[in-house]
Amino acid sequence: MATRPAMEKPKIVWNEGRHRFETEDHEAFIEYKMTNDGKVMDLVRTFVPPSKAGLGLASHLCVAAFEHASEHSFSIIPTCSYVSETFIPRYPSWEHLVHSEDDSKNLKSSI
Repeated sequence: MATRPAMEKPKIVWNEGRHRFETEDHEAFIEYKMTNDGKVMDLVRTFVPPSKAGLGLASHLCVAAFEHASEHSFSIIPTCSYVSETFIPRYPSWEHLVHSEDDSKNLKSSI
């Protein structure tokens, strides 16, 4: 029985001008908008074309967004259903970056 070769990790790039992280071919992406004076990244939409479904691209896109948020001390609002219902439950180690109302109060009290 032939084994399927392991898929090479896709290269995900940050497209700051379009407010998204995307594959090099621009076909799969996760869009965000910044809120709370640029301190919170709201992940609003994940898109993977049907031709690339099942390759784990949505997860790789989420990891890129969460890593970016972590590196820049942002918190995340998981508006996108894939992020809130699939990615975070599957990878709870990222949950510490999820924005809460307490985060907003702390931002206001530190000003």
